[in-house]
Amino acid sequence: MSLINPDDSLERQNQKLLRIVETLMNHVEHGNGQSGEAYAQFERAALLEKRVRERTLELERTLNLLHDSNAQLAQAHEETETARRNLADAIETISEGFALFDGDDVLVMCNSRFCRDFRDTVRDLRPGLSFEGYVRHVSRSRHLSLPEGLSPDAWAADRMRKHTDRRVMFNVRHGQDRWLQVSEHRTANGGTVILQTDVTDIIRLERQERLKLKDKQTRMIRATLDHLDQGVCIFDEGAHLVAWNEKIGTLMNLPARRLHLGASFDGLMEQVEQNFRFSQESDRDLFRSWTERGGRRGPISFELSRDGGIVLRFFGRGMPDGGFLFSCTDVTAEREAARRLTEVNEMLEQRVMERTLELEDALSAAERANASKSRFVAAASHDLLQPLSAAKLFISSLSEKSADAGDKAVLDKAESALTSAEQLIDALLDISKLESDGLKFDIRPVALREIFSRLRDEMEVLAARKGLKLRMIDSDLTVETDPAYLRRVVQNLVANAIRYTETGRVVIGVRRRGGTARIEVWDTGPGIAEEDQSAIFEEFRRLDTRASSNDGLGLGLAIVERACARLGHPLGLWSEPGRGSCFMVSLPVVGSSAPARPAALGPARPQGLAQAGLIVLLVENDPQLRRAMTVLMESWGVNVIEAEDAVSALDLLADLEIVPDALLLDYQLGAGMSGTQLFGEITTRMGRLPCAIVSADRSEALREACAALQIELLSKPVDRHRLGRFFDAVVRGTLAAE
Repeated sequence: MSLINPDDSLERQNQKLLRIVETLMNHVEHGNGQSGEAYAQFERAALLEKRVRERTLELERTLNLLHDSNAQLAQAHEETETARRNLADAIETISEGFALFDGDDVLVMCNSRFCRDFRDTVRDLRPGLSFEGYVRHVSRSRHLSLPEGLSPDAWAADRMRKHTDRRVMFNVRHGQDRWLQVSEHRTANGGTVILQTDVTDIIRLERQERLKLKDKQTRMIRATLDHLDQGVCIFDEGAHLVAWNEKIGTLMNLPARRLHLGASFDGLMEQVEQNFRFSQESDRDLFRSWTERGGRRGPISFELSRDGGIVLRFFGRGMPDGGFLFSCTDVTAEREAARRLTEVNEMLEQRVMERTLELEDALSAAERANASKSRFVAAASHDLLQPLSAAKLFISSLSEKSADAGDKAVLDKAESALTSAEQLIDALLDISKLESDGLKFDIRPVALREIFSRLRDEMEVLAARKGLKLRMIDSDLTVETDPAYLRRVVQNLVANAIRYTETGRVVIGVRRRGGTARIEVWDTGPGIAEEDQSAIFEEFRRLDTRASSNDGLGLGLAIVERACARLGHPLGLWSEPGRGSCFMVSLPVVGSSAPARPAALGPARPQGLAQAGLIVLLVENDPQLRRAMTVLMESWGVNVIEAEDAVSALDLLADLEIVPDALLLDYQLGAGMSGTQLFGEITTRMGRLPCAIVSADRSEALREACAALQIELLSKPVDRHRLGRFFDAVVRGTLAAE
């Protein structure tokens, strides 16, 4: 049992202990018991006093802590109230309406401007109001202007759907054409902040600006319509006139009283049909059905004409709102120009036909002249060879009878001169035959061993005279060719190699490439510079100007080129100055998978080119090279138009009024225009044509330029095979286009 009730407060317990101590002390002092008991009671009293003192100290410390806590709590409460008053003052100073809902959608606080425009709801806006209750009160406010057909419950439901978004903004109309912008945002703890801003002035200003803009656009459209050189009229979905310009009345000959706002389309068309007629009767029915069609209309165009030759072009198009518009253009001058152009074209066609007949007559005359020349050369050569042979016999006889050394020297020179003349006549006769269209070849299988064996003895003597080593490698291959002309070709090539080789050797052999046998004549002569490799095939052209007529007449390679071209045997050349040369002739092997060449004779052509009848524009400023390429292409049946520079080429094309099938253009033409620039100019005038650039320039820049233009680049000297493949591609492209 305790003397002190623990449920008492500390002050009450302390008072009881003091009372107990005082009582005990009095009892000890006045008691009449024995001294031992008194002392024991004193000890108990002292002990109690100590405990009372300790409890008193503890009580004092506890009271101090309590007082400090109460002071801090009071200070915190004061600070909270101060902050709350500051926050309330702050939101009250906001010019917009402000409200804060907590995470449970319960109103925490709002300022006096919140929902002020909905005065009948202000009394219900108290802390603790739910968000749904707030929306319900606003939706039933008599100051809320709802859109037509929208009920308060529907507006409230839509407002609650917007509340599910984290951020939303919308306008609300209230009172007499006033507007509030409501902005709703989520806070970090899930609460909601609502701001209500009066945007009436902004909306009214926007309306005014919109009306000004609309009025300005109307004026601009009117100014634009009046500025157009075309007549324009616009009809609404009910086919009533809503906009037009003065030009439409002038072009359609409509009186001003007919053109007014709201004029019917049918009335206007009746007036138009009285003055105009449709160029095609079918256009009338098509136009009527188009105007009667409802909904969206596609484009339509037709022409009207009236007395005096006036022609108007109409173009109509539907508009998204169901209306339509028409534009009218005076095309009288264009139609008159087209008529005159037709007349001019007919006149030009007549002139072209006359020029064509003249050219055909001139071509026939040239062909007859060429045939007469060939017959004359053949006849003259035959008549000259006999007296030359007789003269040689007489000179030989005189040389044998003459004992004078000086006379013999003169006779030897005369015989040498006659021999050169005889060789010249033989060469001219061969060239004349090769250029004749009536030449017939004896195409048959020929063993190359037979050709080589007949030439070996003759060529070995010529090589031995110059101290050269001649090696002729036999071949077992059989080729398809004319044996006489093949022997002449190989003979000329070997003789030419021996003639221009001072030391070393000459080798003749055959390489097989699939179905082709290639005869190669190699020498260790001086070689031929790249720029001269095309010129050596020209008549009477010798690179060694110091050589005498006894060293050759400059016709051997010309004969080789013409014979190979007519036989269809590709001729090739490799040469490097200081290392020697190699002439190559390719022939089909008998029995191979290579396609057999026809025995019919005419100019040798790349495959498919004979039927093409190509017209090629050749622009080359080197006359000798231009002539060589012309002869080669004409031997293939290609019609060549020659020009030496870009200006001449363009003038020639304009005069002839034809479009060539292909272009062969030298890159360096001079006169400030390159071959690629000429190609661009021709493309501008005539459209894109197949083109090959011919140049000795092997720079990367030129290759890239040709690749960018997608045209062929043929390096000089021009390889016949590449040129032939180019024409084959042109023919295939032409046939595909047809």
